[in-house]
Amino acid sequence: MPDDDFLRSTLRDQWHLLPSALTELPLTLMSRGWEFVAGAATYVARLVEIGARHRMEAGLAVSMHLRGCRIDAGEPVRTLGGALTVATPYGALAVLRRIPGRRLDGRDPVDQQWWGERLGVVHRALQGFRHPGLRPWQPLDPDASHLDAEPWLRETVTAALTAATRLTVADHLTSGVLHGDPAPEMFLLDPATGRSGLLYCGAGGTGPLVHDVAAAVAYAGGAEHAGEFLDAYLSAGPVGADEMEAALPVLLRLRWAVQADLAARYDCPHRLGAAREALESMPG
Repeated sequence: MPDDDFLRSTLRDQWHLLPSALTELPLTLMSRGWEFVAGAATYVARLVEIGARHRMEAGLAVSMHLRGCRIDAGEPVRTLGGALTVATPYGALAVLRRIPGRRLDGRDPVDQQWWGERLGVVHRALQGFRHPGLRPWQPLDPDASHLDAEPWLRETVTAALTAATRLTVADHLTSGVLHGDPAPEMFLLDPATGRSGLLYCGAGGTGPLVHDVAAAVAYAGGAEHAGEFLDAYLSAGPVGADEMEAALPVLLRLRWAVQADLAARYDCPHRLGAAREALESMPG
C-alpha cells in the first residue's frame, strides 16, 4: 500500500500535480482510490494491480466515451508523457478530474433512484462500445488454490459459477460492457444543478449486464432493500423485467461468491465471513 509521500511524488513527477491533501476513498472490490485538490481542481487517483492495467485503461476509455455522449463522468488526465496510466511498484495508477457532486448513499431510497437510472443510462450508452482492453466476462476460477482457505468455499464458489454458466447458456441475456463494481459511491449527484454522473468506471469486461445490477443490489443490502434502484434501472437500462426476474437471483449469488473468492485471495477474514453469511441467507 503506497504512503502519502509516494503518491505525492508520483503525482508531481508524472502529472505535475501538487496535492494540498490526500483523502483515501472507501475501498472497492478491485481498486483503491484517493481524492485530492491541486490548484483549483479536484482529482481522483486510482490504483489497481499491475495485471489489471489494460482493464483500467479500458475503463478510462469508457469515461471518455460517456463524456462524448454528454453523460457526466470523471475526465481522465494524461501524464506528462501522454499515457493514461503509470506502472508503480504498488500497481498501475491513473488520475481523473472529479465531476462535482456528493456520493450517493445506497441505502437511501431517493439516491437509489439516481443510482439505478445512471447505471441504466451508462449501460445503454455503452451498447456497441469496443476496446482492446475489454475481455469476456470470466469472474471466477473454481480451481484456484486460495479456495482451500475454508472447507465450504470451493464447493460454494463452484456451485454459484455452474448455475451462472447454465443460465447464460440456456437464456439469451443482454450483454455489454460491465462496470464491474458499481458501488453507490461511484455515482455522484450535484445538488446545485440536479445532474448525476459517474465518478469512475472499472470496466469489468464484457458480459451479462445483470451482473452489474446484482453487484449494485448487493451493495444496497439485497433485493429486498433495492426496490427503488431496480425500478429506476428497469426504466432507464436495456435489461427487461422478465430477464431481470430470471437472472438476478443467480447472478446475485455469483456476486457474493466473487466477494468470497476475493476475500480468500487477499486473506480478509471479515469480508469472507460477510460473504458466507450473505450466501447462506439466500433462498435455494
